[in-house]
Amino acid sequence: MALIIKLIMESFRFAWNALKMNLFRTMLSLLGVTIGIFAIIGVFTIVDSLERSIKDSLSFLGTGVIYVNKWPFTQDADGEFKWWDFWKRPNPSYNEYKFLNENLKSKTAIAIWARDGRSVMKYKSNSYNDGVLVGGSFTYSDIFTVPIDKGRYFVENEANNGNNVAVIGANIAKALFPDESSLGKEIKIKGQKYFVIGVMEKEGESFMGTPSNDDNCIVPYGSFRKIYNTGTGRWNEKSSTIGIKGSTEDIGLVQMEYELQGLLRSRRGLRPKDADNFSLNRPEAIMKIIGGVFDVIGIAGWIIGGFSILVGGFGIANIMFVSVRERTNIIGIQKSLGAKNYFVLFQFLFESVFLSFLGGGIGLFLVFLLSLVSLGSLELVLTLRNVALGIGVSVTIGMIAGIVPAAMAARMDPVEAIRA
Repeated sequence: MALIIKLIMESFRFAWNALKMNLFRTMLSLLGVTIGIFAIIGVFTIVDSLERSIKDSLSFLGTGVIYVNKWPFTQDADGEFKWWDFWKRPNPSYNEYKFLNENLKSKTAIAIWARDGRSVMKYKSNSYNDGVLVGGSFTYSDIFTVPIDKGRYFVENEANNGNNVAVIGANIAKALFPDESSLGKEIKIKGQKYFVIGVMEKEGESFMGTPSNDDNCIVPYGSFRKIYNTGTGRWNEKSSTIGIKGSTEDIGLVQMEYELQGLLRSRRGLRPKDADNFSLNRPEAIMKIIGGVFDVIGIAGWIIGGFSILVGGFGIANIMFVSVRERTNIIGIQKSLGAKNYFVLFQFLFESVFLSFLGGGIGLFLVFLLSLVSLGSLELVLTLRNVALGIGVSVTIGMIAGIVPAAMAARMDPVEAIRA
């Protein structure tokens, strides 16, 4: 062990002196590796940050949930979107929700909701025009997080009776009640009066501007139906969604999906040869599409950075050949004094790896500086995985670029090396 440590320290000293003596040449050799690592890790950092931000923005869709909708989230397997067929489908209804609630055994939670994004909410002379009125069953909070800051969520009796109670978002509370508490006040929506019983915590704006609770006003589903038609088959009705959360033991929710499909087909009277007239949507389908897009971008990052690293690798190999040529007589003296082949080999190989590692380290530092730049709601984060990847690529390039020059130096004849 002592010999190995001594060998490493000796090789480090040789490498440092060689690089310091030829500073300009060293900088030129570092440039290719630095640019390559910066390009690859920079692209990966941006891609990872974008993917994380987009998925966080889509977190309102929930996880481990299957949605019953009229329309599918994505295209068919053949790339078609047959909207003319989907248009004819009926919307999920409250009776179907009750039927599934009573008969679906593999669920852990089920809820129905509908929404209107053009709702104007008023209190005295104040109004909020960007509100989203959400009518949900009592179990809506089992599917989605409803973080209460003040007050409470509506109870089961209020939901079943369709009472005009409301849980409002932070933006609505700020606009309608800038100087007073909103709890216990009555707001007007579409001519209906709603009693404010709770205010949700502020979430802030997401990267993609996707819906958040800040603009939501959640009321019981029965109360929502006092204003809008749902599940009636009329052209002007609001489309409802039934969300079912599965068990963690049901991997991929396969069992629940089969059971759900069978129950809905039975409920809607479909014959065995009839196609489904409903869509069972999963948030994972959207996440998969997003992941595929970013995989392609990641490959592009490898290609762009790969050319720079290739140039950097040739630069390091070139400087190592020159270094071997310049220190040929020193190699001869070392070997005549008893230096083993592996010592000479390790000495030059370590110098090559150290040079490449130094260039990669500078590239990673530049990526770190890039992550400090403010890009609005997009937060760039240099992860440990990307740091490890950058270091690994740098060390690998250094070993590949230095192995041939190091082997040439190790095989030199000491007498001929001294005379040279």
